[in-house]
Amino acid sequence: MKRLLVCLLITFTSQIFAQQAEVIGIVRDATTHETIPGVTVTVADTSIGTVTDVSGRYDIKLTAGEFTIVYSFIGYEKLQKKISLEPGTAKILNVELFSSSKELSTVVVSAGKFEQKIEEVTVSMAVVKQQHIQDVNTNTMETLMEEVPGVTVIDGQANIRGGSGFSYGAGSRVLVLVDDLPLLAADANDTKWSFIPTEIISQVEVLKGASSALFGSAALNGVINFRTKYPTGKPESIFTLYSGIYDTPRNNEIRWWDKERFVSGFNLSHARKIGSLDLVIGGHYLKDDGYRLGETEERVRGNLNTRYHFKSIPGLSAGINLNMQRANGGLFFIWQDDTTGAYLPQGGLDTATTTISEYVTTRVTVDPFISYLGKHGNHKLRTRYFKSDNKNNTNQQSEAAMYYGEYQYQRTIGSMLVVTAGTSYLKNDVKAELYGNHTQENTSLFGQADFKYKRLNVSFGGRYERFINDTDDVVKRSIFRCGLNYRFFKATYLRASYGQGFRYPSIAEQYIRTQVGNVVVYPNDSLTAETGWSSEIGIRQILINRNWLLELDGAIFWTEYADMMEFTFGVYGKPPGVPLGGAGFKSLNIGNTKVTGYDLTLNSKFDFLGVSYMQSIGYTYIDPIKKDFNPAVDTIFGTANYNILKYRYNNMWKLDTEFDIRKFSIGFNARYYSFMENIDAIFEKLITGVEHYRSINNKGIWVCDARISYVLQNHITFSFNVKNCFNKEYVTRPADMQPPRTFNLQVSVKF
Repeated sequence: MKRLLVCLLITFTSQIFAQQAEVIGIVRDATTHETIPGVTVTVADTSIGTVTDVSGRYDIKLTAGEFTIVYSFIGYEKLQKKISLEPGTAKILNVELFSSSKELSTVVVSAGKFEQKIEEVTVSMAVVKQQHIQDVNTNTMETLMEEVPGVTVIDGQANIRGGSGFSYGAGSRVLVLVDDLPLLAADANDTKWSFIPTEIISQVEVLKGASSALFGSAALNGVINFRTKYPTGKPESIFTLYSGIYDTPRNNEIRWWDKERFVSGFNLSHARKIGSLDLVIGGHYLKDDGYRLGETEERVRGNLNTRYHFKSIPGLSAGINLNMQRANGGLFFIWQDDTTGAYLPQGGLDTATTTISEYVTTRVTVDPFISYLGKHGNHKLRTRYFKSDNKNNTNQQSEAAMYYGEYQYQRTIGSMLVVTAGTSYLKNDVKAELYGNHTQENTSLFGQADFKYKRLNVSFGGRYERFINDTDDVVKRSIFRCGLNYRFFKATYLRASYGQGFRYPSIAEQYIRTQVGNVVVYPNDSLTAETGWSSEIGIRQILINRNWLLELDGAIFWTEYADMMEFTFGVYGKPPGVPLGGAGFKSLNIGNTKVTGYDLTLNSKFDFLGVSYMQSIGYTYIDPIKKDFNPAVDTIFGTANYNILKYRYNNMWKLDTEFDIRKFSIGFNARYYSFMENIDAIFEKLITGVEHYRSINNKGIWVCDARISYVLQNHITFSFNVKNCFNKEYVTRPADMQPPRTFNLQVSVKF
C-alpha cells in the first residue's frame, strides 16, 4: 500500500512539473538598447508579476497555456505580448520599450525617493520643468519659486501655505534640497538661492506639507527639491547669453541713477555619456549694476556632476558632484524713505552711518556618492560637504561648514510594495563674529513603506531625530507620517495625508547679536524646538481628449505648530551704547499657532490648428492664527487688531499662460498678493516711510511679467522678457522696495 501511494505521488508530482513553463528575457530601451532595471512585468488578468533586475532580466514561472505579458515603466509606452507556452518549456522573450512622447503624467521622485506619477502621490506637489526655467530667464531660483502656487519667498525665506512668515534671515521651516541633499547653510539654516546651479537644473519638485518620513527637521512646512540633470544617449550642450536694463520707476523721483543700470551674464551646460561615465559640466556668470544704491553683485559659478557605472559589477555606480561659487557686492537692508529714498540705503554710503554691507562670499559643495542596485534592493550612500565663507565690512563675518551623510536602503517587493529605510548624520560647525563659535549635530533613523494595490496607493513611515547643541544640550524626537491616494474613476484621484514635524532652532536664532541702523537683534540661547503637524485632503481630476488636457487639483489643509519660534520685539536689557534703551528683536517661542486654508490649481493644454496653448492658474487662501490669542497682549506689537500671524498673505493668485505658434512662443505670468495685514508695529515707528507707504498701499498687488521667443533653425532661440511689465511699486517686507520694470534680451544656443 505504501509503495502504491509513493508511486502515485511521484506520478502526480511529475505531471505538475511537466505542465509548468517559464518565461525569461531582457527588457531594453528601443533607442539606446540599454537594459532597463525596475520594469514591471505582469501577466494580464492574474496577480502574477515580477520586476526586472539590475541587468534588465526577468523570470516568470507559469503553467502551460496562452497568456498576455504586460511590460510597464514610467516614461515608456506600455507593451503587451501574447505568448503560448508548451508544458515543460522555457520561452525566451526579449523586448524593447519605446519612450513615451505622449506621456501626460509628470514623474516625481521627492515624495518617496523613487519614481511616481504625480497624480498617484499622497501629498500635494508642484513641479517646475527645465524648459520653463530657461524661458523666464531667471538668474536665481528665489524669483522662480514666486511663480509656484501656494509658495512665497520673503527676503530669501521660503514659505509654503503660510507655514512661515519673515524671520530676519534665520531659520527655515522649508527644507531646500539639491539632488535630495540639504542646502540650508550651517549657521542660519537659510537658503542661499543664488548658489543653486540654475544652469543644470532639470526639474524642481515642491512638496507641500509634512507627509513623508524621508526628510528631517527643517521639512516642517514642506520640501523644495532641485534635481540636476544627467546625460541621455545623445550629448547636449546649451549656451545662454543675456543682457537686461532697469527701466525708470513709475515715480520718477525714486530714480537716483544718471547712467543706465544693466544686468547681464551667461549660463552654459554640457551633458554626455563617455563609455561608462556620465558627465555634466555647468557654468554661470552674472554682473548686476543694481537698482538700489550700493547694492551691486558680481558672481561666477562652476559645477561638475559625474557618475561612473562599473561594468564588472552590474548595478554599481559611484561619482562626485561639485558646485563652486564666488560673489561680491553690496547688500541692501533698509530704505531711507518710501518716496525719493525708496532705492537709497538708510545712512547713505558714508562708512560711519551706512546700512549697506559690502561682502565677498565663497561657497562650495562636494558630494561624493555610491549606489548599488542589486537583486535584493538598492543601496545608496550620499554625502555632502557645504562650506560657506562670508566676509564683509560690518563685523558680521561667518565661516560655516556643514557635513552630511546618508545611507539609504530601498527594496521593491513584488509589484506592490516599496520599502525605504536608512540613517543620516549632519554636523554644523560655525565660527563667526556674528554668532560666536558653535556646533550642532543631528542623527536620525527613518523608514517608509509605499504600497500600491490596483487603484490604491498607501504611504506610511516614521523618523527618529537626535540633536546635540555644543555637545551638551540633547533633544530627541520621534515623528510619524502617513498618506493614501485612491483612484475612483479612470482619472479621479482622492488623497489624504497626515504628518508630524519638528524643527530645532538654528545657531543664528539662538546666538545672533547684530544691529542694522536702529534695529537691534538679540540672542536667545534658551530657545526650544518647535513641533507641529500638517494634514490635508485633496482631489485631482484629469480630463483628456485628442487635442486638449485639463487637470484640476484642489486641497484643504490644516497645520498646527507648538512652541512656534518667531522674532519678537521687546526690551531685552540696556547694554551701553545700544539704541532704544535695549529694545529690539529676539527669537522667542511665541506659543501655539494654526494655519488652515485651501488651494486650487487648474492646468490646461490645447492644440488646435497648429497652435499650442498652455495655462496654469493657482489660488491659495490661508487663515493663520495664534491658538492662545490674547488681544490685550498680542496686538501691542503688531499692526493688526485681530488674530492673524505676522508677515502672511491671506490670498494669493498665480497665473502662467503660453502660446506656441510655429516658431514663436508668447508667454505671460501674473502673481497677486493680498495686503499684508500684520507686521511688527515698531517698523512703522522706527523706519521712515513704512507707515506712510502702508497707509496708501493697503490693497492687494498684481505683479506681471511677459515674454516672447523665436526659434531659429531649431537650435537657436531669441527671447525678450519684461519683468514687472506694468512697473508696479511694491514691497515684500517693510522698507524693501522691489525692482522697477526690467527689459531683458536672451540668446540661447542648443546643440
